[in-house]
Formats: sequence, C-alpha cells, structure tokens
Amino acid sequence: MATIVLYYQFYLAGAVAAGTHGTNGILVDYNMSFVYYVNIAVVGYILGAVASFVTGVADKVGRVNIITIGLVLVGVMCLLIPVWDTKIGFAVLFAAIGLVEGIILVATPALIRDFSPQLGRASAMGFWTLGPVLGSLVVSIQISSTGNSTPWHNHYVAAGIVGLVIAALSAVFLRELAPELRDQLQVSERDRALIEARAAGIDVEATLKHPFRQMLKADIVLSAFAISVFLIIYYIAVGFFPVYFQTIFGFSQSKANALGNWVWAFDAAALLLIGFLSDKLRVRKPFMVVGAIGAIVMTILFLTRATHPETSYNHFVVLLVLLAIFLGIAYAPWMASFTETVEKRNPALTATGLAIWGLVIRIVIAVSVFIAPHIVSTVSTLVEKGPAAQELAQQYAAPLAAAAKMDPATTAALTTNPNDPATQVKAISEVSGVAPAAVTVVMTVGTAHAPALAVAQAVDPATLAAAGTGDPAAGMRAVQQAVAKLGISPEDATARLRDLATIPPADMAAIQQNGKAVTAAADDLKALGQIPASDMKILKDAQQAKKDSPKQWQSYYWVAVGGQIVFIPLIWLLTGYWSPRRAKRAEEEHEAMVEAELAKLRQ
Repeated sequence: MATIVLYYQFYLAGAVAAGTHGTNGILVDYNMSFVYYVNIAVVGYILGAVASFVTGVADKVGRVNIITIGLVLVGVMCLLIPVWDTKIGFAVLFAAIGLVEGIILVATPALIRDFSPQLGRASAMGFWTLGPVLGSLVVSIQISSTGNSTPWHNHYVAAGIVGLVIAALSAVFLRELAPELRDQLQVSERDRALIEARAAGIDVEATLKHPFRQMLKADIVLSAFAISVFLIIYYIAVGFFPVYFQTIFGFSQSKANALGNWVWAFDAAALLLIGFLSDKLRVRKPFMVVGAIGAIVMTILFLTRATHPETSYNHFVVLLVLLAIFLGIAYAPWMASFTETVEKRNPALTATGLAIWGLVIRIVIAVSVFIAPHIVSTVSTLVEKGPAAQELAQQYAAPLAAAAKMDPATTAALTTNPNDPATQVKAISEVSGVAPAAVTVVMTVGTAHAPALAVAQAVDPATLAAAGTGDPAAGMRAVQQAVAKLGISPEDATARLRDLATIPPADMAAIQQNGKAVTAAADDLKALGQIPASDMKILKDAQQAKKDSPKQWQSYYWVAVGGQIVFIPLIWLLTGYWSPRRAKRAEEEHEAMVEAELAKLRQ
C-alpha cells in the first residue's frame, strides 16, 4: 500500500500536465514549457537516484522508519503544491517527491524480500511490482472519473490526504524482521538461514563490510541496466501518454487517462499470474524472453499508429493491454531473479544490491526523460498554442479552408505579391475549382460591369430575359425591381440595364455559371489576407507542430524498442535455470545439503 500510494503521488503530474478544454493543466497554468517540465522530472529522477543509492543503509538501520517518514514527507509536499502555487514552488516540491520516491524504491522491495523465500520470490515481487502499476492505475481512475473540469490542484490535495492516512497505518501496523534474522544470523528456529549462509561460504562476521564493493559486480550492475532500458516504454507511458494522446489524437484529459485503466489493470493481473507460474515452474528466464519479445512486437505496432490520427480508442486499448501484459510477463520474474542474484553474492546486503538497481534505473530514466523534448520538440507548441489555435481555426474556418485548397507555390506567390493579377486568378481558380480562363472572364467582366451585374442579381431571371427581347412592359418591371432592391433611381437602373445588354452572351453565361463560386473564393481570400499576423503565426506554428509531432513521437518510441532489445542478451547474467527439471533437481540438491548441515548440528 505504501508503494502504491507513493507512485500514485509521483505519477500524478504526468496525468494533469497538459490539461484539457475544461481546465488548464500544469504547463498552461504556470506558463511552463515542455522542456522546463521535463527538466523538473529529470532533477527528480537524479535526486531519486542519489537517494536510492544512499538508502543502501537500510541494511543497517531497517526499512519501516524510512518508509513511514517518506510517506509523511510526500503527503505534506502534495498538500503544499496548491499552497505554494508558483512554477518554482511546483518544481521544488515535485523534485523533492522524486527524491523520496527513490528512497522508498529501495526500502519496500528490500522489506518484501526479507519476508519471502526464493521459492516464492517471483510471487512476492509480483506483489511489490503492483506498487508502480497500481499507482498508475489509481491516477488513471481518479483523473478519468472526475471529469475534465476538476482543477489539477484538487488532485494533489486528495493525494496528500491519502498519503498521510497510509503513513499513519504504516506507523501503527508495518513491521520488519530483526536485523539479526534479516541478515541470516539468528539461531534456533531460524538456524536454516545460518546454515545456508555457511554452506554458501559466507563469512557472517564480514557480511556488512564494504557493502558496495561487494555489490558492484557485472551481474548486478548490467542486470540493473538491462531492466532499466527495458522499462523505458513504461516510464514514457506514465509520464507522457496523457500528453501524447491529447495532442496527437485529440483525446480529452479524462479519455486519455482512461486508457490507463485498461493498461495498468491487465499489467497488475499479469504480474500476479506470472509470478505464481514462475514460482511453480521454478524458472525465471524463459518468462523474461517471452515478455521481452512480446513487448518489442507490441511497442512497434503501437508506434506505427502515431501517423494514423484516425486510430480509435478501442484499437489503442487492445495494443496497450497486450503491451502491458508482456511487460508484466518479463518484469515479475526479473525482479525475483535479480534479488536471488544479489543473495548469491551476499544475502545480508539485499538493500545495497537494490540501491545499485535504484541508482541505475533512475539514471537511465533521467536520461530517457531528458532527451524527450529534444526528440519530441513539438509538444510545447501543441500544449501552449493548441487551444488558442483551435479557437482561431473555428473563427477563421472559411478563409483557412480556402488556403488549404491552394498549392503551396501559389500561397507563397500570393504572400509575396498579393496584387499580381495572374497570381490572383490562379489562387481563385484553385479555391473555387473554376478554370483560370473562366475566372479571368468573371473577374474582368465583373470589374467592368459591376453595377450592371448587380441589377442582374436584383431582377428575377424571367423579367430580365423578357426585357432583353425588347418587351417594354418587362423593361419597366425590371427597372422597378432594381429600384426597389438596390435603392437606386429609375434613371440609374435604366442605364445599368442598357450596360448589361452590351455584355456578350458567352461572357454572361460564364458569369451565371461561375460567378458565385468565383466571388465566394475571392471573398475568402480577402478574409485570409485580413487575418492578423499574430493569429496566423499561432495557426502556422500549431499546424506545423501537428504535422511533425507524430514522427517525432515514433522516433522516441524507437528508443524504447532499442532498450527492449538490449534487455534480452543480458538475461543470461542473472542467476537461475532455463529448465524446470534442472531447477527442481537443484532444489532437491539444496534440500539435501541443508539436511546434512542440520545433521552435523545435532551431533
């Protein structure tokens, strides 16, 4: 519960960073660029790395006090975020939360290890891994169920209260093994641990000397690096998926976070099930390979959808659920195998080994997060200018639609010389769909005989046609209709009708067929030219960012695929067997050795 709450508090920022149409997010509220936001996260991860490393002292001072005090500190900091409501205040508190998260990252799995034998280790670590996964799920449920209008500050108030409640429960109920038992130095009923330590050739008196020197070995350090790069896609998910789905696919904050309800629920189920199966079969490595290959395939399928904005919500549910399951298949056995690898080195230095893992994973995450705005440079533009661009797009819908119909070369020429007649004809032709020759006729005749054509629009076609045959009565009705609709004198109306009669029939037919389309296109282009430069810059920046962003996100996801590939060959460094039969035989041999040691003690 402590781990779940801590990760829930830490991951909350990623869910409310972008905001939605109903309320501002962190970035907009603080006028914070995506680069600034990411750098805050990087600082938090680096502090967490340092804290993870330092927390190796938990082997000497215990785990429970570290966990309980950490929960109190983070709960208070969550409550302070709405109070210290500034950009720098948020940065300091968020980074501090990252530091404490790094501490508990080491203390809680060390505590889990203390209470779990190796034969049940994968199940136990599967439960521990529910911490970050269910923390993500809690965030997704909270954000998706409270709607899009809830201010993001309120979510931090809720997180702070929950954290303090769990801290109180931790202070009252959380327990740990005595150091002597935890370090396998206890006698009587716990003689078994001492026997195993002796059988492994461990000098009990020297177990805590030079702890990091004992743990800084290739199998521990490189294995920690392997899982760190394997989980890059996971940290992208918890940190950036809401922003990704909101800016690329137009999902609301609530809908983007609702995807997490599916992902983390299935990931949690996979962790528990695979942990149980791994313990049952007594092997870890085959599960890691299957999980890694499946994760690679699903990540590649997922990243291909970035350039397909029509991809549905349900499609993403299927892809991400499968990805989450494969991540769970690999991670629970890895966690068990890693602690077993640490125990093989020295069972009394579990927290130290986990501290090295915490240091490595935080450094890798910090680097992968730091490079995010340099690869996906369009996020700040979409978050900062996206809402304004959407409003402007509605306001200038007609002229922007006209602009979209023009060839880029025509747009450039019109911008350079808007008064060039040839360019104007070409632009109107592209917008209206009318041939350039017909556009020229409409524009030329329309300019030369504009008053006469206005009368033609005011008089009904039957009357106008009859007046054109010389019918005096029809001519009189035409004059009366022009006077009534245009508010001109009878003499002016008569003169305009005479001018109308001088227009060649072919030209008049072209005007009747294409006049409305050409006039509408000309009006739209005129309106386009009247859009303020500042508004046009916002629209252009947002449009270019929208175009570039999908491919940038794909590049970032390929980094995650690379990490998953690197993970596979490093599986061989971990302790454990590939064959269930060989694992069972090793277990039987171990039991025989223990019985032999017990027999010696009885003599």
